[in-house]
Amino acid sequence: MKQVVLVTGASSGFGLLSAQALAKAGHVVYASMRETKGRNATKVAEVEAYSKDNGVDLRTVELDVLSEASVNAGIDKVIADNGRLDVVVHNAGHMVFGPAEAFTPEQYAELYDINVLSTQRVNRAALPHLRKQGRGLLVWVSSSSARGGTPPFLAPYFAAKAGMDSLAVSYAAEVARWGIETSIVVPGAFTKGTNHFAHSGAPADQERATEYLEGPYKGVSEQALHGLAALEPADADAGEVAVAIAAIVDAPFGKRPYRVYVDPSQDGAEEVFRVGDRMRREMFQNIGLQDLLKPRVN
Repeated sequence: MKQVVLVTGASSGFGLLSAQALAKAGHVVYASMRETKGRNATKVAEVEAYSKDNGVDLRTVELDVLSEASVNAGIDKVIADNGRLDVVVHNAGHMVFGPAEAFTPEQYAELYDINVLSTQRVNRAALPHLRKQGRGLLVWVSSSSARGGTPPFLAPYFAAKAGMDSLAVSYAAEVARWGIETSIVVPGAFTKGTNHFAHSGAPADQERATEYLEGPYKGVSEQALHGLAALEPADADAGEVAVAIAAIVDAPFGKRPYRVYVDPSQDGAEEVFRVGDRMRREMFQNIGLQDLLKPRVN
Protein backbone atom coordinates (compact mmCIF):
# COMPACT_ATOMS: atom_id res chain seq x y z
CA MET A 1 0.00 0.00 0.00
CA LYS A 2 1.39 3.41 -0.99
CA GLN A 3 2.20 5.57 2.02
CA VAL A 4 3.02 9.26 2.37
CA VAL A 5 6.33 9.34 4.24
CA LEU A 6 8.35 12.16 5.80
CA VAL A 7 12.02 11.50 6.54
CA THR A 8 13.82 14.09 8.67
CA GLY A 9 17.48 14.92 8.20
CA ALA A 10 17.44 13.45 4.70
CA SER A 11 20.15 15.47 2.97
CA SER A 12 22.67 12.66 3.49
CA GLY A 13 23.46 9.44 5.38
CA PHE A 14 20.75 7.16 6.71
CA GLY A 15 18.10 9.77 5.94
CA LEU A 16 18.84 10.11 2.23
CA LEU A 17 19.40 6.37 1.81
CA SER A 18 16.08 5.64 3.53
CA ALA A 19 14.19 8.22 1.47
CA GLN A 20 15.53 6.65 -1.72
CA ALA A 21 14.71 3.11 -0.59
CA LEU A 22 11.18 4.10 0.42
CA ALA A 23 10.60 5.88 -2.88
CA LYS A 24 11.83 2.82 -4.77
CA ALA A 25 9.33 0.77 -2.78
CA GLY A 26 6.55 2.86 -4.32
CA HIS A 27 5.79 5.38 -1.61
CA VAL A 28 5.40 9.16 -1.81
CA VAL A 29 8.47 10.29 0.09
CA TYR A 30 9.49 13.71 1.37
CA ALA A 31 13.20 14.06 2.08
CA SER A 32 13.20 16.94 4.52
CA MET A 33 16.18 19.20 5.04
CA ARG A 34 16.98 22.80 5.91
CA GLU A 35 18.31 25.54 3.65
CA THR A 36 16.84 24.01 0.50
CA LYS A 37 17.45 27.30 -1.30
CA GLY A 38 20.87 27.79 0.30
CA ARG A 39 23.65 25.33 1.07
CA ASN A 40 21.42 22.31 0.37
CA ALA A 41 20.21 23.55 -3.03
CA THR A 42 22.53 21.07 -4.73
CA LYS A 43 21.05 18.28 -2.61
CA VAL A 44 17.57 19.30 -3.76
CA ALA A 45 18.71 19.11 -7.36
CA GLU A 46 20.24 15.68 -6.75
CA VAL A 47 17.00 14.40 -5.21
CA GLU A 48 14.99 15.72 -8.15
CA ALA A 49 17.38 14.02 -10.56
CA TYR A 50 17.18 10.75 -8.62
CA SER A 51 13.40 10.87 -8.67
CA LYS A 52 13.30 11.48 -12.41
CA ASP A 53 16.00 8.95 -13.31
CA ASN A 54 14.40 6.19 -11.24
CA GLY A 55 10.76 6.98 -11.98
CA VAL A 56 9.87 7.35 -8.30
CA ASP A 57 8.02 9.95 -6.24
CA LEU A 58 10.80 11.41 -4.11
CA ARG A 59 10.42 15.06 -3.17
CA THR A 60 12.15 17.52 -0.89
CA VAL A 61 10.60 19.81 1.67
CA GLU A 62 12.13 22.65 3.66
CA LEU A 63 12.11 21.58 7.29
CA ASP A 64 14.57 22.67 9.96
CA VAL A 65 14.00 20.40 12.98
CA LEU A 66 15.41 23.12 15.26
CA SER A 67 12.62 25.55 14.32
CA GLU A 68 9.01 25.00 15.38
CA ALA A 69 7.79 27.35 12.65
CA SER A 70 9.79 25.51 9.99
CA VAL A 71 8.59 22.11 11.20
CA ASN A 72 4.96 23.24 11.19
CA ALA A 73 5.32 24.69 7.70
CA GLY A 74 6.97 21.54 6.41
CA ILE A 75 4.26 19.25 7.79
CA ASP A 76 1.55 21.58 6.49
CA LYS A 77 3.13 21.38 3.03
CA VAL A 78 3.02 17.57 3.04
CA ILE A 79 -0.61 17.58 4.18
CA ALA A 80 -1.58 20.22 1.61
CA ASP A 81 0.00 18.17 -1.18
CA ASN A 82 -1.50 14.82 -0.24
CA GLY A 83 -4.34 15.32 2.21
CA ARG A 84 -2.61 13.01 4.67
CA LEU A 85 0.66 11.89 6.24
CA ASP A 86 1.14 8.21 7.06
CA VAL A 87 4.71 7.73 8.26
CA VAL A 88 7.26 9.88 10.06
CA VAL A 89 10.86 8.70 10.12
CA HIS A 90 12.74 10.45 12.93
CA ASN A 91 16.26 10.39 11.56
CA ALA A 92 17.70 13.90 12.02
CA GLY A 93 20.71 13.95 14.31
CA HIS A 94 24.29 15.05 14.81
CA MET A 95 27.40 13.50 16.35
CA VAL A 96 30.27 15.03 18.31
CA PHE A 97 33.61 13.53 19.31
CA GLY A 98 35.89 14.53 22.15
CA PRO A 99 36.34 14.36 25.95
CA ALA A 100 33.04 14.83 27.77
CA GLU A 101 34.43 17.52 30.07
CA ALA A 102 35.63 19.67 27.17
CA PHE A 103 32.13 20.25 25.77
CA THR A 104 30.32 23.26 27.20
CA PRO A 105 26.85 22.93 28.71
CA GLU A 106 25.59 24.95 25.75
CA GLN A 107 26.99 22.31 23.39
CA TYR A 108 25.23 19.55 25.31
CA ALA A 109 21.99 21.52 25.10
CA GLU A 110 22.42 22.05 21.37
CA LEU A 111 23.09 18.37 20.74
CA TYR A 112 20.07 17.39 22.84
CA ASP A 113 18.03 19.88 20.83
CA ILE A 114 19.10 18.32 17.53
CA ASN A 115 18.75 14.68 18.55
CA VAL A 116 15.83 14.76 20.99
CA LEU A 117 13.81 17.98 21.08
CA SER A 118 13.63 17.94 17.29
CA THR A 119 11.50 14.80 17.45
CA GLN A 120 9.12 16.54 19.82
CA ARG A 121 8.66 19.44 17.41
CA VAL A 122 7.94 17.04 14.56
CA ASN A 123 5.58 14.92 16.67
CA ARG A 124 3.59 17.92 17.84
CA ALA A 125 3.13 18.99 14.22
CA ALA A 126 2.43 15.54 12.76
CA LEU A 127 0.56 13.60 15.44
CA PRO A 128 -2.69 15.60 15.33
CA HIS A 129 -3.03 14.52 11.68
CA LEU A 130 -2.12 10.89 12.38
CA ARG A 131 -4.48 10.73 15.35
CA LYS A 132 -7.31 12.19 13.30
CA GLN A 133 -6.68 9.55 10.63
CA GLY A 134 -6.72 6.81 13.28
CA ARG A 135 -3.69 5.24 11.64
CA GLY A 136 0.01 6.01 11.31
CA LEU A 137 3.57 4.93 11.95
CA LEU A 138 6.47 6.51 13.81
CA VAL A 139 9.90 5.16 12.93
CA TRP A 140 12.67 6.26 15.27
CA VAL A 141 16.31 5.89 14.20
CA SER A 142 17.97 5.18 17.54
CA SER A 143 21.51 3.90 18.12
CA SER A 144 23.15 0.83 19.59
CA SER A 145 25.13 3.31 21.72
CA ALA A 146 22.05 3.73 23.91
CA ARG A 147 22.56 0.25 25.37
CA GLY A 148 25.61 -1.43 23.81
CA GLY A 149 29.30 -1.34 24.59
CA THR A 150 30.43 2.24 24.08
CA PRO A 151 33.95 3.64 23.57
CA PRO A 152 35.07 6.89 25.25
CA PHE A 153 34.91 10.42 23.86
CA LEU A 154 31.38 10.19 22.45
CA ALA A 155 29.47 10.95 25.65
CA PRO A 156 27.29 13.89 24.52
CA TYR A 157 26.07 12.02 21.44
CA PHE A 158 25.49 8.78 23.34
CA ALA A 159 23.51 10.60 26.03
CA ALA A 160 21.36 12.35 23.43
CA LYS A 161 20.60 9.13 21.54
CA ALA A 162 19.69 7.42 24.80
CA GLY A 163 17.29 10.26 25.54
CA MET A 164 15.73 9.93 22.10
CA ASP A 165 15.29 6.18 22.53
CA SER A 166 13.62 6.64 25.92
CA LEU A 167 11.23 9.18 24.40
CA ALA A 168 10.38 6.74 21.60
CA VAL A 169 9.58 4.02 24.13
CA SER A 170 7.20 6.27 26.08
CA TYR A 171 5.52 7.60 22.96
CA ALA A 172 4.85 4.07 21.71
CA ALA A 173 2.35 3.40 24.50
CA GLU A 174 0.81 6.87 24.39
CA VAL A 175 -0.13 6.74 20.72
CA ALA A 176 -1.13 3.05 20.42
CA ARG A 177 -4.83 3.62 21.14
CA TRP A 178 -4.88 6.21 18.35
CA GLY A 179 -3.92 3.44 15.91
CA ILE A 180 -0.35 4.66 15.59
CA GLU A 181 2.45 2.10 15.46
CA THR A 182 6.01 2.52 16.65
CA SER A 183 9.16 0.92 15.26
CA ILE A 184 12.59 1.70 16.68
CA VAL A 185 15.53 1.02 14.38
CA VAL A 186 18.84 0.44 16.15
CA PRO A 187 21.86 0.93 13.87
CA GLY A 188 25.34 0.06 15.07
CA ALA A 189 28.42 2.19 14.56
CA PHE A 190 28.82 2.56 10.81
CA THR A 191 32.12 4.36 10.31
CA LYS A 192 31.63 4.59 6.55
CA GLY A 193 28.60 5.18 4.35
CA THR A 194 27.31 8.06 6.48
CA ASN A 195 28.64 11.49 7.43
CA HIS A 196 28.44 10.92 11.19
CA PHE A 197 32.16 10.68 11.87
CA ALA A 198 33.29 12.87 8.97
CA HIS A 199 31.09 15.78 10.09
CA SER A 200 31.20 15.23 13.86
CA GLY A 201 31.46 18.29 16.07
CA ALA A 202 34.37 19.08 18.39
CA PRO A 203 34.59 20.43 21.95
CA ALA A 204 34.42 24.20 22.28
CA ASP A 205 36.88 24.19 25.18
CA GLN A 206 40.01 23.20 23.28
CA GLU A 207 42.27 23.94 26.24
CA ARG A 208 40.37 21.41 28.34
CA ALA A 209 40.37 18.93 25.45
CA THR A 210 44.15 19.22 25.10
CA GLU A 211 44.58 18.18 28.73
CA TYR A 212 42.99 14.86 27.80
CA LEU A 213 44.66 14.51 24.42
CA GLU A 214 48.18 15.21 25.76
CA GLY A 215 47.95 13.78 29.30
CA PRO A 216 47.35 10.23 30.53
CA TYR A 217 44.65 9.78 27.86
CA LYS A 218 46.99 10.56 24.99
CA GLY A 219 46.23 8.26 22.08
CA VAL A 220 42.85 7.14 23.43
CA SER A 221 40.83 9.07 20.84
CA GLU A 222 42.75 7.51 17.96
CA GLN A 223 42.50 4.06 19.52
CA ALA A 224 38.74 4.47 20.03
CA LEU A 225 38.14 5.46 16.40
CA HIS A 226 40.47 2.82 14.98
CA GLY A 227 38.97 0.22 17.28
CA LEU A 228 35.44 1.01 16.14
CA ALA A 229 36.47 0.82 12.51
CA ALA A 230 38.21 -2.50 13.11
CA LEU A 231 35.10 -4.02 14.70
CA GLU A 232 33.04 -3.15 11.65
CA PRO A 233 33.01 -5.96 9.05
CA ALA A 234 34.48 -5.04 5.69
CA ASP A 235 31.13 -5.62 3.99
CA ALA A 236 29.11 -3.50 6.43
CA ASP A 237 26.69 -1.41 4.39
CA ALA A 238 24.90 1.63 5.82
CA GLY A 239 22.27 1.02 3.15
CA GLU A 240 21.04 -1.93 5.21
CA VAL A 241 19.50 0.57 7.63
CA ALA A 242 17.49 2.02 4.74
CA VAL A 243 16.45 -1.49 3.66
CA ALA A 244 15.25 -2.20 7.21
CA ILE A 245 13.21 1.00 7.35
CA ALA A 246 11.60 0.29 3.97
CA ALA A 247 10.71 -3.22 5.15
CA ILE A 248 9.05 -1.80 8.28
CA VAL A 249 6.93 0.63 6.27
CA ASP A 250 5.96 -2.13 3.82
CA ALA A 251 4.90 -4.54 6.59
CA PRO A 252 1.14 -4.91 7.29
CA PHE A 253 -0.44 -2.70 9.94
CA GLY A 254 -0.22 -4.39 13.33
CA LYS A 255 2.65 -6.62 12.24
CA ARG A 256 5.46 -4.10 12.24
CA PRO A 257 8.32 -4.92 14.62
CA TYR A 258 8.81 -2.85 17.74
CA ARG A 259 12.60 -2.95 17.36
CA VAL A 260 14.90 -3.80 14.47
CA TYR A 261 18.66 -4.15 14.87
CA VAL A 262 21.16 -3.34 12.12
CA ASP A 263 24.45 -3.76 13.95
CA PRO A 264 27.25 -5.45 11.97
CA SER A 265 29.70 -5.00 14.85
CA GLN A 266 27.41 -6.70 17.38
CA ASP A 267 28.26 -4.40 20.28
CA GLY A 268 25.79 -6.04 22.68
CA ALA A 269 22.95 -3.54 22.40
CA GLU A 270 20.48 -6.13 21.15
CA GLU A 271 20.98 -8.30 24.21
CA VAL A 272 20.47 -5.42 26.63
CA PHE A 273 17.53 -3.89 24.76
CA ARG A 274 15.71 -7.23 24.76
CA VAL A 275 15.83 -7.36 28.54
CA GLY A 276 14.58 -3.79 28.90
CA ASP A 277 11.79 -4.30 26.37
CA ARG A 278 10.71 -7.48 28.16
CA MET A 279 10.54 -5.57 31.45
CA ARG A 280 8.40 -2.97 29.72
CA ARG A 281 5.96 -5.60 28.46
CA GLU A 282 5.72 -7.21 31.89
CA MET A 283 5.10 -3.85 33.56
CA PHE A 284 2.21 -3.04 31.21
CA GLN A 285 0.71 -6.49 31.79
CA ASN A 286 1.06 -6.15 35.56
CA ILE A 287 -0.77 -2.81 35.63
CA GLY A 288 -3.52 -3.92 33.25
CA LEU A 289 -2.48 -1.80 30.27
CA GLN A 290 -1.24 -4.58 28.00
CA ASP A 291 -3.42 -3.26 25.15
CA LEU A 292 -0.95 -0.35 24.86
CA LEU A 293 1.69 -2.76 23.59
CA LYS A 294 -0.07 -2.97 20.21
CA PRO A 295 -1.72 -0.32 18.05
CA ARG A 296 -5.50 -0.27 18.18
CA VAL A 297 -7.38 -0.90 14.96
CA ASN A 298 -9.63 2.17 14.66
